[in-house]
Amino acid sequence: MIYELRYYECVPGKLPMVLKRFEDHALPIWNELGIRPLGFWTTAIGENDQSLHYMLAWESLADREAKWQAFAMDPRWQLAKRLSEPAGPLVARVRNSILIPALQGTTT
Repeated sequence: MIYELRYYECVPGKLPMVLKRFEDHALPIWNELGIRPLGFWTTAIGENDQSLHYMLAWESLADREAKWQAFAMDPRWQLAKRLSEPAGPLVARVRNSILIPALQGTTT
């Protein structure tokens, strides 16, 4: 099992729109494709209150590659993304890290 931590630095004021797009569009598609989110977090105290962090669980890098590609190419997602960004992107910067457990017995 591997984990992916993703960080979205949203365009100022656009975080609510990003969350809505996840709820209404990305998550239903992910469910169909077998993409497993572990949680979503916003910043309560810290540098950027316009950021979104979320974590995904994958069986392997190959699993991630296949499912993420299927999501990116899904016409429903492409349409939702295009329609949600008439004035430009909602996310200014995306960072991600692939993580592996460092200590035994500390993950599910």
